[in-house]
Amino acid sequence: MRPSAARTQLPPHTYFLVSAVFHYLGPAFAVLLFARVDPLGVAWLRIVGAAAVFAIWRAPWRAFVGLSPAGRRTLVLLGITLAAMNVCFYLAIARLPLATVGAMEFLGPVALAAAGARNRRNLAALLLVVAGVAALTDVRLEAEPIGLAFSFANCALFTCYIVLGHRVAQDGAAEGVDRLGTAMLVASVAVAPVGLADAAPAFVHPALLGAGLGVAVCSSVIPYVCDQLAMARLPRATFALLMALLPATATVIGAVVLRQIPSPAEIAGIGLVAAAIAVHRDQRRK
Repeated sequence: MRPSAARTQLPPHTYFLVSAVFHYLGPAFAVLLFARVDPLGVAWLRIVGAAAVFAIWRAPWRAFVGLSPAGRRTLVLLGITLAAMNVCFYLAIARLPLATVGAMEFLGPVALAAAGARNRRNLAALLLVVAGVAALTDVRLEAEPIGLAFSFANCALFTCYIVLGHRVAQDGAAEGVDRLGTAMLVASVAVAPVGLADAAPAFVHPALLGAGLGVAVCSSVIPYVCDQLAMARLPRATFALLMALLPATATVIGAVVLRQIPSPAEIAGIGLVAAAIAVHRDQRRK
């Protein structure tokens, strides 16, 4: 199944906006599952559930067979990165507010955006982004050092995801989605040793399994597919800077779903992030 002409004609920013919403909507639902299933178990349910959806929908192993050895290595690296990133992310949001982890997640993409900013307008946008992320981040090192460590690890892995994801998307959106499915299958194998035991309580409760599948679709299938559709048509630096929406999205969803009400400083940070998006200029525009 290939993306239709109607879908490919939509602006790439549309796909990114959908991804930005579901990137944290799924994890917000996952936090609610933590009362019944440990974070590592929820991470396992998310990754394996997403891999099952991709297997049924795309039969992604066919994309793996036709790749060069270098292409296969990229998919394996992406799969391992997705597994480690999701594990670190869930261990972080189990200890820190969703908005805090979301803000820290963007620190790596800021560096990618900086590498691609070649005019004063984009440098100004970067300064606004840094100010916005700083305002959104309210981390107490003494209170949650372990959560902070997992959050920084997630940040590094998220940056790797953007780099590897763009490599996968270079040959087009449809091919990128198929290869993403293959990477998710690799991730399901990689996460099995660390999450299977913690996911066991869900095996005897169909409602928990259904909730885990819902988290997988909202957290991994929808946003990652939308990322591929956007990455196939946006420069890496532009995509990285658009990631500035994610801390703002995390703050809003954390408030609505988890009742994690943002402070005035966090609200100011959302405004700065929005201003950065408005100031930024795509390098490909004339």
